[in-house]
Amino acid sequence: MHTTAANDKSRVISVSWLVQLHFSEHGSIPAHISVNKAVNTMKYSRNFGGRPNSGKENVRLAFNLTSDLSSLFNWNTKQVFVYLVGEYPGKKNEVSKVVFWDKIIRTKEDSTLELSDVRSKYSVWDYYPDLHNRTATLKLEYNIQPHVGPLIWGTADAFTQLQFPQI
Repeated sequence: MHTTAANDKSRVISVSWLVQLHFSEHGSIPAHISVNKAVNTMKYSRNFGGRPNSGKENVRLAFNLTSDLSSLFNWNTKQVFVYLVGEYPGKKNEVSKVVFWDKIIRTKEDSTLELSDVRSKYSVWDYYPDLHNRTATLKLEYNIQPHVGPLIWGTADAFTQLQFPQI
């Protein structure tokens, strides 16, 4: 009987948190993304997706990013995982998605991002050896991790196009 009461309490907390997020317009996060520089290099290391005799193209970015994620925080928000992704068409009609940068935000006070000329954390590559001349859509995505309740995913209201450069 005690377990049922605890489950009911968790459900009430989850529902009230979701309602509060809905009314705080968590699905409408303002943001701005711009790319300062994109660099494409050939890597022959397994650490970068290549092999000694056949390399892979790897792309890194320098970018600017501003966003106010404060509406994602309330009494039940443990942390927000935010990441800059590139989405582009693959070789066989699939959509490829790569992460260039990410950050864990633990407090509402740290939820305003004003990044200038930041280098991507990750060098990205594709299953296929080349990336050049493909166009990616860069987006800021987030994952709200509550103390109690389900994870919530979303995308900020900003994107920019990036054509992967030649080597």
